[in-house]
Amino acid sequence: MAHPQVLRDMALFVEVAKRKSFSQAAVALDVPISSLSRRITQFETSIGLRLLDRTTRKLVLTPHGEAYYEQATRLVEEAQRTFDELIAQAKGPSGLLKVAAPPDPWVVDHLSVVTAEFSARYAQVRVHLDLWPHLVDLAQDGYDLALAVGAPRETSMITRKVAELENGLFAAPDYLGRAGRPETPADLARHRAVLVGQPSASSAWPLERDDEVVSVAVGSTMSSNSQGMARRFAVAGHGIALLQAIDVEPDVEAGRLERVLPEWRGSPSPVFIVTTSRLLPAKTRSFIAFASRHLAEQLMHRGVTLDEAELAALYELQEA
Repeated sequence: MAHPQVLRDMALFVEVAKRKSFSQAAVALDVPISSLSRRITQFETSIGLRLLDRTTRKLVLTPHGEAYYEQATRLVEEAQRTFDELIAQAKGPSGLLKVAAPPDPWVVDHLSVVTAEFSARYAQVRVHLDLWPHLVDLAQDGYDLALAVGAPRETSMITRKVAELENGLFAAPDYLGRAGRPETPADLARHRAVLVGQPSASSAWPLERDDEVVSVAVGSTMSSNSQGMARRFAVAGHGIALLQAIDVEPDVEAGRLERVLPEWRGSPSPVFIVTTSRLLPAKTRSFIAFASRHLAEQLMHRGVTLDEAELAALYELQEA
């Protein structure tokens, strides 16, 4: 049987390695940095291997540390999940749940409703929601999960698709009055374009109509990494923009924007719930199950319907 201190030191090592910082791990564990550093040093001494290389600027895992971290993480997460299951059986999911999400208007509108309903159902779970324009480092920043539009670049992330958002072409009526209304995708080449993302010499919009797909080269006059800012540029009459339809509904209803080539759509934007592991505590599993189904239902008629397999996967989720 493993000595209890070995298991404790394993958990301490995993927290330090995950955050790549003694100070951040000490805050998360609520222990003094000196005590944490001393325990890790004693742990390395007891096994006769160096697991962490420390410098004044950063902390990195040695090859032995990398191998041990992968194995130890699974054991620590499984132990934590088992403990959480016991607590959940006694009083239901509980604890602080940290969620990161983009500041898009539809996220604020829909996720706020989902979070409020979840909190009413699970009174023992305290939900903290942070809005970030980019996907954060979940492990290092201490988040349990994140909502992301588009697949994360980090392939080690565990993703679950909950919806797809329709993208369409939009422009201000006064701009279209001056520049004319395109009748075909080819007409877009002579128009000013507002891009979401970095512009390039070969910027192009992929457009779809039924089974027909075309790629239209466009010249950027203004661009931004923010959907919200690109929407503002379009409303101000600076050109045609390819935007998420759900975000511009109020502008279309108020007459500030007009759908261009309405039979054509951009490639849909997938919406994912992202975690760093499949071994999740009860509070996280409950929120994912609750939010996935509710967001899918709310967004289904506002964008692109998920296929039967994707919907089945969502409804097979079990709340703790």
